[in-house]
Amino acid sequence: QVQLVESGGGLVQAGGSLRLSCAASGRTFSSYTMGWFRQAPGKGREFVAAISSSGGITYYADFLKGRFTVSRDNPKNTVYLQMRSLKPEDTAVYHCAAGREPFPTVDVSTWETYNYWGQGTQVTVSS
Repeated sequence: QVQLVESGGGLVQAGGSLRLSCAASGRTFSSYTMGWFRQAPGKGREFVAAISSSGGITYYADFLKGRFTVSRDNPKNTVYLQMRSLKPEDTAVYHCAAGREPFPTVDVSTWETYNYWGQGTQVTVSS
């Protein structure tokens, strides 16, 4: 069992930056593929980024165009999402997720890949 807790969300002006953190419980964090998804009001869950268990492989949604960076610190049981050049359309609840299957043997952009989810942290970008 893995419990995930996101933090770091908030209100930021367009063009600003935020760094989200996702702290995981358990001793097996380093074996999990980790992903970030977001959900805006009235919309479905949208893939943002994923990182392999070792941190050696990352994958991003095309729409990001290099604005976000995913990383992880396995000794600290934490995964991060650094967000830059934020836009109003980035406003959403951001969730981290953990998946047992190794990357890249699975489709990390689909939510069905993941076994555990955090409650999310709200990011609001004002224009």
